[in-house]
Amino acid sequence: MAAKGVLRGRGTTGTIAGFVLRVARESASIRTQAGMAEAMGVDLATWQGWETGRRPLANVKAGVLLDIRRRLLALGADPNVLRLLDPAMDADCIITSTIHPEIMDRHPLATWVHTRDTAHMIAWALNGTVPPVLARTAVTGRRGPVAKAPLLPAPDRIAFFAHLRDTAESALSAGDDGLLLHRQALYLCSYDRGPEATSWMVHALHGRRDLISARGWTPHWATARSTAAALVRLGDRQPLLDFIDRGLGGDDSAENANLNYWAYWLGSIREPQPDDGFMRHGPTNWEPVRLLRGFAAGLQQAPAYVDLYVHSLWALLTTNRWLPLADPDLADRLVAHTAQLLDHDEISSRARRELSSVHYVLRENRT
Repeated sequence: MAAKGVLRGRGTTGTIAGFVLRVARESASIRTQAGMAEAMGVDLATWQGWETGRRPLANVKAGVLLDIRRRLLALGADPNVLRLLDPAMDADCIITSTIHPEIMDRHPLATWVHTRDTAHMIAWALNGTVPPVLARTAVTGRRGPVAKAPLLPAPDRIAFFAHLRDTAESALSAGDDGLLLHRQALYLCSYDRGPEATSWMVHALHGRRDLISARGWTPHWATARSTAAALVRLGDRQPLLDFIDRGLGGDDSAENANLNYWAYWLGSIREPQPDDGFMRHGPTNWEPVRLLRGFAAGLQQAPAYVDLYVHSLWALLTTNRWLPLADPDLADRLVAHTAQLLDHDEISSRARRELSSVHYVLRENRT
């Protein structure tokens, strides 16, 4: 491919997937690069190239990559780390395609709905935020000059956000065909914390606030949800409250779309989705217990989004009152946590009503 010659550095190739591979190696019984290369039957330079991203894992043949995963698993590598290889390769693809748009006909953000794990991988490369799955691993405890995250070089981060903002703006001109690309690009733009970027984001997001005021399901529902969520990241909580009141409350199609979106985001829907259509007419066989666990974790880890988590938890338990029986220990922890939340004044009046209902369902249906 002619575009290969223009790639400027490790940050725009396979850096994230390579770093995950390194973490996987460090969690296995053979922890040295030389030892792992020997165990895998490859030369040391090849293994080092995979870990540094100079030889992207995405370029490895599927059968070889599958064999690497299985051998790492047999050597005791953490399976929770190994499952991050796919979203890490997706993140590398998104970053590379954004910085170098000439290498692909269509931006990957226009062709599939990215997952929470992919978003975490991208945030890890952009600002060093350790993904929750890796929070208890050695990633946060390394000493000395060894890199603690697959951070992009500063010039690549600048280029990524500049191109991403251009991508988000140009997607608007494509009408409905650009909805998915615009929504996902705009959301990722909120990861840029610079003052100029924040000003641009505020202007861009507030330009979409009319979507948040729409009642119930519309073709732009997912964009409205992402817009409200991105504004919370910038410190403006009111649009999310408005979205819950108007874009969710009392509309069965919208409530179903919200749970379907969460199911995909939190891994209960495992099949890749090419567009946002699954939110309204998506799979019905996702795992509600996994969703319950995801909401419980979110209430602890993302207090800024407490109102959305509370509403979504309320909607899930309203239609699945048996769920506390499926995981009594989790139900007990949720009872304690919801009681604490009810003692605070920060939640909205709507969230307080719904949280009281959640608390009741949890207490009455856990034994």
